[in-house]
Amino acid sequence: MATLTVWKFQSAEGAEDVENTLKALQKEGLIKILDAAVVSWPTDKAKPRTKQLLNLVGAGALSGTFWGMLFGLIFLMPLLGAAIGAAAGALGGKLADVGIDDDFIAEVKKQVTPGTSALFLLTTNEVPDRISDALPGGGAELLHSNLDTLSEARLREIFGEDAE
Repeated sequence: MATLTVWKFQSAEGAEDVENTLKALQKEGLIKILDAAVVSWPTDKAKPRTKQLLNLVGAGALSGTFWGMLFGLIFLMPLLGAAIGAAAGALGGKLADVGIDDDFIAEVKKQVTPGTSALFLLTTNEVPDRISDALPGGGAELLHSNLDTLSEARLREIFGEDAE
């Protein structure tokens, strides 16, 4: 079973500083990272920077399209035109089928603001308390966690990828 978690950091750099920690947790067998991405939002920027952490993941990674669409729905929706907004709405409906619903999007949008950052992890074999304790700065706030096996398969189907 895969789990999508979102960890919020109180600084714009916090989420970017976790790569070595995640590698160590993976080496210890505490988690298996299927995919990961970071959102960093400096206080002087109108929108956040996003980055997929490709060197942490293997063949099970989702495409950059998934992260791009998810981050677009969360952070850029008010900026999109009507035609793009309608297409995003259709995609949003498909994501809702896998537990990435309006509540998830609203929660992340409300919490990840200028001056903060977030780590989005798609993992298996997760031990959330140990992850939180291992993250730099005494951990991070867990904003959201979801996805069961069926939801993971649907997510991979939406983005044209096979489940492992």
